[in-house]
Amino acid sequence: MGFDISKLLNTKARPLIGLDISSSAVKLVELTAHGKDGYRVERYTIEVLPKDAVSDGNIANLEGVVDCVRRAWKRLGTSTRNVAMALPGSAVITKKIIVPAGLRDEELEAQVESEANQYIPFAIDEVNLDYQIIGPSPSVPDEMEVLIAASKKERVEDRVAVADAAGLKAVVVDVESLATLSAFELIERQLPDGGENQVIALIDAGANVMTLTVLRNGQQIYAREQAFGGGQLTQDITRHYGMTHEDAEAAKRAGSLPEGYEAELLNPFMENLALEVSRALQFFFTSTQYNQVDHIVLAGGCAVIPGIDEVVATRTQVNTLIANPFANMIVSDRVRAKSLLADSSSLMVACGLALRRFDPL
Repeated sequence: MGFDISKLLNTKARPLIGLDISSSAVKLVELTAHGKDGYRVERYTIEVLPKDAVSDGNIANLEGVVDCVRRAWKRLGTSTRNVAMALPGSAVITKKIIVPAGLRDEELEAQVESEANQYIPFAIDEVNLDYQIIGPSPSVPDEMEVLIAASKKERVEDRVAVADAAGLKAVVVDVESLATLSAFELIERQLPDGGENQVIALIDAGANVMTLTVLRNGQQIYAREQAFGGGQLTQDITRHYGMTHEDAEAAKRAGSLPEGYEAELLNPFMENLALEVSRALQFFFTSTQYNQVDHIVLAGGCAVIPGIDEVVATRTQVNTLIANPFANMIVSDRVRAKSLLADSSSLMVACGLALRRFDPL
């Protein structure tokens, strides 16, 4: 069916690193199995990308991104070269379809292709098409749900080319939103009653875009994105202190900015972010039958700001926590637990991709 968007691999034969190329940084995570159902964080690293190297999910500066990936992989200190990568949601069309249960593989492929023909606005030979069986249909006993994912070939090839040029091998190309949901399952277990029957708002605030995904019992019931992100704070820093973009980004992450930074720039930014979260929730309430959420989970680069959970909780009056998919994992000696805790919320996609090595055979 073309390139892997979420094909299962023979994971025993090949370890795998999660490689997330976001709009501001390259993030790598390597996990191994620990005990019966547990995981161990072997190593991770974050390397800041040059400004505008990735724009709207497109790789605009191939050389800059390749250099960054190469540096990050070197710093990771692993011998594993197989990577799982992800495309941004904007590059992928996904659709759930219902098919009769018990189809043979070739029958299922034919059905997927005919369905895809109906809703993909490109010629079928211009796209990579893949599918994943979700499970039995909840409403009809003899049918099953299948998720189809389609992306223009060049979007997949761009990601694969980066891995190749950096000396790595892309064995899985997933979708960022699906990778985030894989990591989110680990967070849901940390909630009271495992999050059962609770409405959970997952806010992923990256450099340029803030995505709200509302989930109930593992099912997405609403999604919306708006233009807002940590890039705004980086811009404020560059203007205010006359720094380059790279220095501002590094100082922001390291927490090494001059006195007065918090009062003048950081606190107003945090209030703005809380306002955007509140606004996103209002859109959710007005366009669905729901009128409350039980928990807000903050993820993405903005969630690493100390105290952001309290600012959001105060503004929204909803219990707010910072996403940490690694909370119940063992951490290897190579990883500084304190750094991992600080970075965990920005590693959701990379963690979800790293989990792909444990897919059932």
